[in-house]
Amino acid sequence: MRNKILLTFAICTSIAFTSFGQNFNKAKLDSLFDILSQKDKAMVSVAISKNNAVIYQRAIGFASINSTEKTPATTKTRYRIGSISKTFTATMVFQLIDAGKLKLTDKLSAFFPTIPNADKITVDILLSHRSGLHNFTTGPGFMQYMTQPKTQAENIELFVSQKPDFEPGAKFEYSNTNYNLLGYIVEKITKKSYSENLNERIVSKLNLKETYYGGKTDLTKNESYSYKPMGYWIQQPETDMSVPGGSGAIVSTPAEMTTFITSLFAGKLVSKASLEQMKTLQDGYGKGMFTVPFGPKTGYGHNGSIDGFVSNLYYFPEDEVAFAICSNGVSYPLNSILLAMLSSYYNFPFVIPTFKSISVKSEELDKYLGVYSGPAIPVKITIAKNENGLTGQATGQGAFPLTPTEPNVFAFEAAGIVIVFDTSKNELTLKQGVGNFVMKKEQ
Repeated sequence: MRNKILLTFAICTSIAFTSFGQNFNKAKLDSLFDILSQKDKAMVSVAISKNNAVIYQRAIGFASINSTEKTPATTKTRYRIGSISKTFTATMVFQLIDAGKLKLTDKLSAFFPTIPNADKITVDILLSHRSGLHNFTTGPGFMQYMTQPKTQAENIELFVSQKPDFEPGAKFEYSNTNYNLLGYIVEKITKKSYSENLNERIVSKLNLKETYYGGKTDLTKNESYSYKPMGYWIQQPETDMSVPGGSGAIVSTPAEMTTFITSLFAGKLVSKASLEQMKTLQDGYGKGMFTVPFGPKTGYGHNGSIDGFVSNLYYFPEDEVAFAICSNGVSYPLNSILLAMLSSYYNFPFVIPTFKSISVKSEELDKYLGVYSGPAIPVKITIAKNENGLTGQATGQGAFPLTPTEPNVFAFEAAGIVIVFDTSKNELTLKQGVGNFVMKKEQ
């Protein structure tokens, strides 16, 4: 949660600078991935495409790590993309709507009448995460449940057993249960598996070669395992892909993900009216996608996580450019990588982390503590300390760690923030992008 808030802070800070450059700074973006690789901070693959042509690709890290060997990741390495699968599922639902085989007003009771409140839940409500059905991936025992093969009937039985969180339509609350059910509805209407529908309705239409419904990880198919950073990379348990279904079972690559979302917005998969339905937000979520701001630009897409995999996919229609990230292990925020990709493409300044630090005694930090404010930023910054060192916190946001890099200089490299203290003047200068904001300590 903290990293998400700070990405928003970084983007909001950048809004003051609304002139976007035309020169894509590939060299600087390469520098970011070089140091992330050298410092073993991330295992990721990324792609940027313009007008459906890939203009940048990079992969760092490893597809698999064991006691005897490491398999380097390449731009052909395939990753589980988690909830980005929901955009694929929503696309197939709208294809059925375009074909007259389904309506947004159709009720869940026509397909799965035993689900709680099925007669009050419509396809529209499922797509918009407003069903009130409990998110089955947060239920007790799920960590054991997820590793075992499950039939549709077994998953439905689990959904039936869970008490709804609220009345259908009352509010938005993200729930994987909604999109599992939508995937099953696609199967019921077509009398074909989700995998077959994915192949016929999206993969074959776009000539994708590396996108499919996942199974047990197979390194011979360029697939990757996922890892958690603990000073070294620890392989994570594998979800059996019969469990996430339409909410998160797809495997792909960044380049093919950009092909998918670009084609979706180009009208190659659904009608213009259906795409508008997908894009229309209610409580911050559309139908299978949401928005991400970058200065005056607005992107549409989704993020995802499953096991130790984390992913992002966004398309900016104004510029016909798509950004995709797949990761199988990170100790550096993926939001910051996305921000760097956006900044690099739009030629906006961003900070390359150095991951260097110096040692400062706890008592030496006391001189920096306090609340700082200034006319250039509409928030106050509270400087405090904990057992790990100095922290900063903007009004209404979470605290973030500040690492000492030089005397009187501290950084939160994940968001490109550098704070320089001048204790003789009781002030600090907050640097982010091209901004330098002087703030005085309040007495």
